[in-house]
Amino acid sequence: MVLINTSKIKGRLAEKGLTQKDVAGALGVSQTTANHFINNTRPMDLDEAEKLAALLCIKPEEFQVYFFI
Repeated sequence: MVLINTSKIKGRLAEKGLTQKDVAGALGVSQTTANHFINNTRPMDLDEAEKLAALLCIKPEEFQVYFFI
């Protein structure tokens, strides 16, 4: 399971002008589930983390700054 660095992810979302609805669409989950992921009340799997990283244009070498495995 993967947890996220909430403040870094929220900052990146704001930087990219994206919303939780955008995250939900990219991950194929409900907006509520996306909210849980972003606020670390529910862990995501590695596939979901990789999709979120792609949405946010997070480079592989930056992955561990945003995600904790």
